[in-house]
Amino acid sequence: MSDMKDDVFMKNFILMIAGLILLAVVIYFIAQSVGDKAKVAKSSAGNATVAERIKPVGTVSIATKVMNAVVPVAQAADGKATYDSACAACHASGAAGAPKLGDKAAWKDRIAQGAATLHDHAIKGFQGKVGFMPAKGGNASLSDDAVKAAVDYMVSGSK
Repeated sequence: MSDMKDDVFMKNFILMIAGLILLAVVIYFIAQSVGDKAKVAKSSAGNATVAERIKPVGTVSIATKVMNAVVPVAQAADGKATYDSACAACHASGAAGAPKLGDKAAWKDRIAQGAATLHDHAIKGFQGKVGFMPAKGGNASLSDDAVKAAVDYMVSGSK
């Protein structure tokens, strides 16, 4: 009699395990089917929505462009005009360690380096012990000749 109970138990146990395996397989295929549809819907409509939400709200403007809009650019090799429009902002006040126009003591060592060195520093920019000279005074649209003329104007007024 106990053999019969064991046989019935094993039969029911095997059926139960088989049923659970079948249920797991059905749930797996349903999940795959639903998941694929969600991916398709998300990729087509979602990308446009995400792109709209993360687009930049503004752009970065370089100071040179702002400076060019505020200060008219002197393209001619007129040293005084270039100085007045681009250089005076620092060289009239001494901002950023710039030697002031007419300050003979501040210009003495600089002038001793020679015009070629001063022109090169003004065109390419220079970091000195005391201050900083941005390339072309921060106005990239100035021609090299205009910068050289402005340097020569400042040197002649500071000897």
